[in-house]
Amino acid sequence: MPYALPALVTLLALFWYVVTGIQVGRMRTRHKVHAPATTGSPEFERAFRVQMNELEQLVAFLPAMWIFAMFGDPRLAAAIAGVWLAGRIVYAFGYWGEARRRHLGFSISTFALAVTWVSALA
Repeated sequence: MPYALPALVTLLALFWYVVTGIQVGRMRTRHKVHAPATTGSPEFERAFRVQMNELEQLVAFLPAMWIFAMFGDPRLAAAIAGVWLAGRIVYAFGYWGEARRRHLGFSISTFALAVTWVSALA
């Protein structure tokens, strides 16, 4: 089962995306931001932005990670994906607190994305 680890990290990344969606729902309820509105309190807007940025990142990251896993090293692809996911989690918790605290997580996940893209191209 050479692709078990990339599959596991994929499921964890998708689970994390669901968690960010739940956070948006919680902030909608707490701050009375009724759908389809996407603006409201700063706390809601940060939660919404985290979820949307997570979706944007998933689209860029997952295909590259799977290409690297299939044509390169699945274990290394999964390890880098773990770093990427950790960066996304750090990003979210930082951003949920206040927007200026998102940079460390963004830097970690962007570095992992770049490594994955280069590795997939190689």
